Amino acid sequence: MAGNTNRYSSYTTASVGSGSDGKNGEKAEKKDLWSSMLDGVASAKRLPEKNIILLGGTVDSQREFFESLSNNELRRTLDRNASRMPPVANSFALGYTYYDVLDADQEDTLARISLYTLTNPSPSFASLLKPLLTPQTIPNTLIVILLDWSQPWKWMRQLREWILLLRTVLISLSHECMAAMEEVMLSWRDRGRGGGTNLDGTTALPVADDGVALPPGPGEWEDALGIPLCVVAQNAEKMEYLEKTQSWKEEEFDVVLQFMRTVLLRHGASLIYTTPSLPSQLPSLIHSSLGIHSLLKKQPLKHNVIDRDKIVVPPNWDSWGKIRVLREGFDVERVSNAWTADLDQPFPHPQSNGNTSNREPNGESGEAVHDQEEEDDEEPQGSTVRLYELSVQDPTMDALQLAGRDTHSTELEVKSEDTQAFLGKQLKQLETFKKQHDETFGQDFGSSRNKPFKKIEEDEGALDPYTRPTEAKVLEHIGPVQFNMGGIQVDADDMVQRLKDRQAYGTSEPGSPTDEVGAEANAQMDTENLQAFFQGLMNRKSGTGK
Repeated sequence: MAGNTNRYSSYTTASVGSGSDGKNGEKAEKKDLWSSMLDGVASAKRLPEKNIILLGGTVDSQREFFESLSNNELRRTLDRNASRMPPVANSFALGYTYYDVLDADQEDTLARISLYTLTNPSPSFASLLKPLLTPQTIPNTLIVILLDWSQPWKWMRQLREWILLLRTVLISLSHECMAAMEEVMLSWRDRGRGGGTNLDGTTALPVADDGVALPPGPGEWEDALGIPLCVVAQNAEKMEYLEKTQSWKEEEFDVVLQFMRTVLLRHGASLIYTTPSLPSQLPSLIHSSLGIHSLLKKQPLKHNVIDRDKIVVPPNWDSWGKIRVLREGFDVERVSNAWTADLDQPFPHPQSNGNTSNREPNGESGEAVHDQEEEDDEEPQGSTVRLYELSVQDPTMDALQLAGRDTHSTELEVKSEDTQAFLGKQLKQLETFKKQHDETFGQDFGSSRNKPFKKIEEDEGALDPYTRPTEAKVLEHIGPVQFNMGGIQVDADDMVQRLKDRQAYGTSEPGSPTDEVGAEANAQMDTENLQAFFQGLMNRKSGTGK
């Protein structure tokens, strides 16, 4: 065995050394060809990987953002396991999830996007964001900041805190990362200005005569971060709630939009308003910002600054002139320059940790107002945050200021009295009125028991001047009360009056003038009764005859 092995080895060696150099060269070329082909197929099947760093919002709002991008309802596949979306782990510190971007036919996968979420702009989380930014990931990364229309008065302060956190992270990166960010920003400045491609993947038309991209206008790309930025204002349906409860008008909504567009213009960022129940251009804006385009269907990204709940401001589209047109009187240059003073603030800010407005007041409302005034004083003079919060005021702080302000005779504020104390005072007054009424009317009614009936009636009418007019109105309204007695129509009021007269006649002394008048009245009464009786009989007979 050993000899055979050695002989085989010598033969092989001899054959290789003698005249098979060409054959080995051909084999080497074939091997290189196959390896290159296999590498090409593997790279073609490898999905492009994109990253989104999602900042701000809450756990629920971040989930809504993820669902609006992933389009769960549009994913129709026979494989149930493939249709299941990965869980969103964003309850603690830095969260993570991912999803695949499908083409228009829902079959081909265009890219895989990884989402890294963070809800609190604490400086302690800067070390968690730094490993996500490398020379390889920076060209494929997009930063998204979530805002909410439930509290638009906090937007400028929240935006400042997040950008200060990002600048803290970005300035600590390596030189290779700095070079990658510079290349990314240069390519983004050329998008839509000529010499590059638009967000929808189409070739940008040159805007200059020589085909060279025009330089940025005033206030554009003054504070480029190095990574593309997009701001998403969620729950735009709450604008209607602000109109009904806070009396907001179109002017307030326009001011908010002008402030946001002016500040984001300095970073070359985009802006979009979204509503959970309505479709929007959010997937198109996010995917095109990451360089993901459909191979089957072009989805052009359209700007919209007319519909207040469907605002879309793509990058490299806005300018100072377009911002001024929205509403006159807005000093866009002052707001833009003041944002530089805000970005020069130390991080974290002394009076806030990202959510200043969420802090509950300690003690009385006056102390909370005092703390808020101190915070305003610590803002730099001419700060954009200060200008914004003066134009878009927090209604809760207005209520605290009214509650903590000392009331004067010239002010309209009135302190309401306790309900029980008010009712106690009213009870005392009612008891006093009741006592006075009893003292005034009780003795008269007690002494009138021995008076004749008619005399009592007259005295009561004198004591209560409203009794007789009221009775007269009632009688006038209901008319005389009559009834039929033995075929004779009898007036009840007349019968009662005659009984009163008979009683008065019975109590009068014989021979007195009252006695004579009573006798005449009695005779007249008998005559009338007889006449009425016979008249009734006649009426009865005539009715029977008919």
